[in-house]
Amino acid sequence: MGDILSQDEIDRLLNAYSSGELDTDEYVEEKNSEVKLYDFKRPSKFSKEHLRTLESIFEHYGRLLYTNLPAYLRKNVQVDVLSAEAVTFSEFSNSLSNPVLFSLVSFAPLPGTVAIELATNLGYCIVDRMLGGEGVSLEKKREFSEIELTIIEKVMSICVELLRDPWKNVVDVNPTLERIETNLQFAQIISPQEMTAIVTINLKIGDVEGLMNICLPYSTLEDVIDKLNIKYWYSTMQSQEEGSYETAIETLISKVDIPIKAVLGTSSMSVAEFVNLRKGDLIKLDAEIDKELTVYVGNMKKFMALPGSADNNYAVRVTSVIREE
Repeated sequence: MGDILSQDEIDRLLNAYSSGELDTDEYVEEKNSEVKLYDFKRPSKFSKEHLRTLESIFEHYGRLLYTNLPAYLRKNVQVDVLSAEAVTFSEFSNSLSNPVLFSLVSFAPLPGTVAIELATNLGYCIVDRMLGGEGVSLEKKREFSEIELTIIEKVMSICVELLRDPWKNVVDVNPTLERIETNLQFAQIISPQEMTAIVTINLKIGDVEGLMNICLPYSTLEDVIDKLNIKYWYSTMQSQEEGSYETAIETLISKVDIPIKAVLGTSSMSVAEFVNLRKGDLIKLDAEIDKELTVYVGNMKKFMALPGSADNNYAVRVTSVIREE
């Protein structure tokens, strides 16, 4: 607040300037102020903080590719996020050559379309692997057939579905693969001069290595651009983690199928007696008719129960719970 002048000080300065007592040239700063050029044709809409956050998001995405793709391709997969940069859509599209594997992805509820460009040698490798080959690429590029595109589309649908989890800390998205284009003339998703964020991932399937480029238009991310900072991203992730693990574990456990069996009793016999068993033969058990049965959950003795029936089916009624580790 010491730099703010009072009204009396302002009046004295004006009077001194009018009378010539104050020489303004003495107060001109010798240091030139730094001027930054601004290109209005290429506005900088993505900051370095935004790009760093996108790198973090797709590093998470890369780990999901690393763990999920080998189950479908039956081949080792290595994933590395190389960079995230802001370029115009025309600069990105001009760097690609036909034929190209250009997957158009709906990013609902966000507007617009996200594009995933996969190197053609990886496409040939995926087709060869899914058809039972060793997973090698072609030496000479050629157009993809309809059957090959259908095979690649199934694998790309898996890759697109994996985008859901890394974006949870920013927005709940429902990514859907719309189609795959092999000609860039039919893949003009936005204006050529619109800014996009390009995340480049190095993907290695077996011995075949290539790039995967994810094109994120600014118009698609504009509604959540303020959330693309590391501080918000990690704070959201931490708040979700605090109460989500217990619920997630309970949900997963509730879906597990565990065998349950009630043991009426046991008996022993020779192999010859077992082989000669016929319909109507009686087997004497070591349990009494009025004794409780033991109910096993998996291999663990968990309940005691009494036998009976319900709706014309055999049933047991639990009488006690065995709480043993």
